[in-house]
Amino acid sequence: MDLRILVTGATGFLGYRILEKLVETESIISITAAGRTLKPFHTVIHPKVNYVLGNLEDEEYALSLVKETDLIINAAALSSPWGKETDFIKANVLTQKNLIKASIKYNINKFIYISTPGVYFNSKDRLLIKETDPMPSKFINAYAKTKRQAEILLENSTIPYIILRPRALIGRGDTVIMPRLIRAYDEGKLKIIGNGKNRVDLTSVANVVKAVMLSIQADQNAVNQTYNISNGEPVALWECIEYVLTLLGKGMPRNRIPYSVAIVVAQLMELKSKLKDFKEPPLTKYGIGTLAKSFTMDITKAKELLNYKPEVTTKQAIEEFAKWYMNDEGSKTIS
Repeated sequence: MDLRILVTGATGFLGYRILEKLVETESIISITAAGRTLKPFHTVIHPKVNYVLGNLEDEEYALSLVKETDLIINAAALSSPWGKETDFIKANVLTQKNLIKASIKYNINKFIYISTPGVYFNSKDRLLIKETDPMPSKFINAYAKTKRQAEILLENSTIPYIILRPRALIGRGDTVIMPRLIRAYDEGKLKIIGNGKNRVDLTSVANVVKAVMLSIQADQNAVNQTYNISNGEPVALWECIEYVLTLLGKGMPRNRIPYSVAIVVAQLMELKSKLKDFKEPPLTKYGIGTLAKSFTMDITKAKELLNYKPEVTTKQAIEEFAKWYMNDEGSKTIS
């Protein structure tokens, strides 16, 4: 069956990698690519792709996008460890409301929502988290809180849906995770927090794209479900960071900060920001936690219902990023 697909957040890291795969699929005849700003390094030029830029907080814009669509992949979000909750509500909740309203009006066949494992984060070590495991009574930040609110809106709608929670995306085109670490290193601010032995899930962006494609094809048994997505191979985080830095010709920092000290400093910095200008502080509780705590997820459900099988290893994804970053295209994006 021929499909017309809407991809929101199409000008971002994951969005453009999704577009690259969609254009290769014969049954997909047209793709509306929605975003706020077109970036040369996140752009896919293809006859199937039509970029329509705008703000999803505008209900009329959302309606215009969905009108000629069969299936929605919503990868748009305000994704940050810090910011005003009102901004996150507008970017992550209001936009979801607008897309759901438009989806109901135009009888969308399926709605695939890219959420976050941040909804599980509680500043403690958590291993092999299942989708059914309890969430913290208070979310770590406004991003996690509003992404969960957006999930609930979709779960309570009448639209067939699939929610994906991919963990820490890495690979070609990453302008967030690895670049933050590189900047911290270059500024002399990157230090090992805690004992440096924490194990985490990282996820190749190519594997997340694969999960999205499987979600498009998923049968009724797999619909109206939420799935953890990762590489399925927990890694020692600081060993991976060292590997990235080595590939880029940089040395590994040896200075360490006890977690108990770092978290207090982060709390004080957050308080100062709230009292002053709400500018993102150099350290946040979430940032400290992601660097110091173990965090892995159980992906059994995705394997069984979506037939998800990670194909790109963490090592391969790191090498893909490093190769991209070291050429002109990659380095210019985070300079």
